[in-house]
Amino acid sequence: MLAEIFGPDLLIVLIVVVVVLFGGAAIPKLARNLGSAQNEFKKGMAESKDEAAKATNQAADEKPPTG
Repeated sequence: MLAEIFGPDLLIVLIVVVVVLFGGAAIPKLARNLGSAQNEFKKGMAESKDEAAKATNQAADEKPPTG
């Protein structure tokens, strides 16, 4: 169903609208900014996973042994 909504016709229309709104010269800047935002997001997700793993390890180390 999603493939029907986001078909090749819609993609062409979106590209034309972006070119008209931003102009041909601004598109490389827009793509560069989107790429850097994606990299920052991935780096933030990796840091979050590292911090969660450290917190889990610390919590496991602080628990007294049972027995």
